[in-house]
Amino acid sequence: MKLTLASRNQNLIRAYAAGEVRIGDQTLHSNCLITQDQIVANWSAQSVDALTSADLQPIFGFKPEVVILGTGERQQFPASAISAAFLAREIGFEVMDLGAACRTFNILLSEDRRVVAALLLR
Repeated sequence: MKLTLASRNQNLIRAYAAGEVRIGDQTLHSNCLITQDQIVANWSAQSVDALTSADLQPIFGFKPEVVILGTGERQQFPASAISAAFLAREIGFEVMDLGAACRTFNILLSEDRRVVAALLLR
């Protein structure tokens, strides 16, 4: 699906499809982290079921208000310990399928929220 919004030098997600997202002219095919002004391609996370606290450390380094976890074509919830790690740091944490995660990330970004999209594309 193609998404369009006006940009203010932000990493808006322009389009997404199974296994990929497009940010500006860059297309990513690996699990990634996206913030307003940074893209971390090849995020270490392997899958929802295999998420570890080590996978979360780069996310916490961004000091986000909210994290959107995109879990591919369908919504899949991680282990409760993952959600608890966000709760302990008072960071909002939402789990969505890829499309909903991309759309929600763009909306929160347009509201100047400190948001991180953690996208599992593989």
